[in-house]
Amino acid sequence: MKSARPVHRCTECGYASAKWVGRCPECQAWGSIQEVGAPAAALRAVSAGPVTAPARPIAQVELAGARAIPTGIAEFDRVLGGGLVPGAVLLVAGEPGVGKSTLLLEVAHRVAERNGPALVVSGEESAGQVRLRAERIGALHEQLYLAAETELSAVLAHVEQVNPSLLILDSVQTVRSPAVDGTDGGASQVRAVAGALTAVAKSRGMTTILVGHVTKDGAIAGPRTLEHLVDVVVSFDGERHSTLRLVRATKNRFGPADEIGCFEIGDAGVVGVPDPSALFVSRRTAPVPGSCVTVTMEGSRPLLAEVQALVAGTGGGGSPRRAVSGLDAQRVAMVNAVVERRGGVKLAEADVFAASVGGVRIAEPAADLALALAIASAARDRALPEGMVALGEVGLSGEIRRVGGAGRRLAEAARQGYTAALVPVDAGAAPPGMRLIEVPDLGAAFHRLF
Repeated sequence: MKSARPVHRCTECGYASAKWVGRCPECQAWGSIQEVGAPAAALRAVSAGPVTAPARPIAQVELAGARAIPTGIAEFDRVLGGGLVPGAVLLVAGEPGVGKSTLLLEVAHRVAERNGPALVVSGEESAGQVRLRAERIGALHEQLYLAAETELSAVLAHVEQVNPSLLILDSVQTVRSPAVDGTDGGASQVRAVAGALTAVAKSRGMTTILVGHVTKDGAIAGPRTLEHLVDVVVSFDGERHSTLRLVRATKNRFGPADEIGCFEIGDAGVVGVPDPSALFVSRRTAPVPGSCVTVTMEGSRPLLAEVQALVAGTGGGGSPRRAVSGLDAQRVAMVNAVVERRGGVKLAEADVFAASVGGVRIAEPAADLALALAIASAARDRALPEGMVALGEVGLSGEIRRVGGAGRRLAEAARQGYTAALVPVDAGAAPPGMRLIEVPDLGAAFHRLF
């Protein structure tokens, strides 16, 4: 039998090593490797032990405790797949000031009205600051409890005292566990706090929402194991200069993971927008050059979005500029080249600017045709027909390919009052009141319109 050797472990990410090193190979932190003890000298045989519950046929497993309970906020329930599931753990992340705390305070208020006590634990603000926000949005209720704590033991004590059906921790990076080494907000501390709260939530059937920070790149801060530990991961984002806020589920064990919820932030708090298509399309009395409307799919929801382009001469010579806002820059560059090479539009000596309306980000290929038409319309200074939408993916050879969910996209456009649609060949049947214009490639599309 080999002698036991000490184990060195990183206090930031938990990486284990047989010997000490100055820099952690996993998280690249300096001076974080510490000796924590010795492993077992030999593997011990594991015998059968007691079980928590006997195994049953899957058809006999009860579903009452696993069904979602609506919160009363329709847009938030859409993202979650119907509502909050008892015992589920949710991770909500977003940039500072985007409105996470305001939305979750409204969720806690609705849950307190419908399902009993709800507990909000704030580690970033005082109880008085949260009370002022609750008064502003009208979220005061006798079953809504509030505490300001930064110790895990104190949070668990509040849970024992209040026995809530919903726990909101804002944020998980501000709570520390004295039993775990590491800096406050570090990977080891965040993992320990999230693991302890997850165990409590599962044992008590208590829905738990953890608020997380994001990095400069917009990713969730902390260890990736935190995302695997929770049941639902929700991102809350939006432009600072816009009142529109989008809630997306990037992981959901209880429903679809590609749904989107639209909210508008104002003096009364965060209010759901059930029909957000009007926010992404400009309302004009007459069509103008350089603008085209398309229909994007966010989960199962079709949304109308407007793509705008501006083509202008370089003026003083030099290299032409290419500026993009709300669109994928690489995709815009590709469509720009296809428009010039396959569509016969001269853009080599012109500045091209492309943007989306309303602060929405468009990344799917279904908007390629609308972008190409907007660029050609701006270059030729000719407006597209009024009441027309464009759907289709543009290939490098200029062909226009079909996109998924064409029927739902066209039905939404017809509901909004659009009467014509430029689509690829064999796009499907036209909804009532809409005329389809099928084009095989970009050259045919330009020939029909210009």
